[in-house]
Amino acid sequence: MLLISELVTNAVVHTGCPAVLRMLFGAGAAEAGTVRVEVADASARPPRPRHADGDDTNGRGLELVDGLADRWGWQREGAGKSIWCEVDRGAPVVTGVVREPGAYAPSCAVTNRA
Repeated sequence: MLLISELVTNAVVHTGCPAVLRMLFGAGAAEAGTVRVEVADASARPPRPRHADGDDTNGRGLELVDGLADRWGWQREGAGKSIWCEVDRGAPVVTGVVREPGAYAPSCAVTNRA
C-alpha cells in the first residue's frame, strides 16, 4: 500500500496531472508471485530521485520505493510516462514445531510471506 501511495502521490503532486494506476499480478512461470504497480501520467518529465534531510517534509518518495520494492524504473508512455515497481511475493515459509512424543500437533506450519 505504501508503494502505491508514494507513486500516485508523486504523480499528482509533481505533475499536476491525473494519474492512472495499474496493478499486474504475475501469471507466467518466470514472473509467478510478482506484483507490478504502474502509475502513468501525462508529464514527459522523468522522475527525479531526491534525498531528504533531517526534518524535510517531502523528498523521500522514491527513496522509499527504492528501499521497499525489488525493482523499479520508468519508461515513456505516449506523451507522458509510466513509473513502475515490482515486489516478489516469495515462496511459502515453512517453520518446524517441536512437540513431546505422543502429543498431537502438526509437525509444521505454512504461512505465505508477502
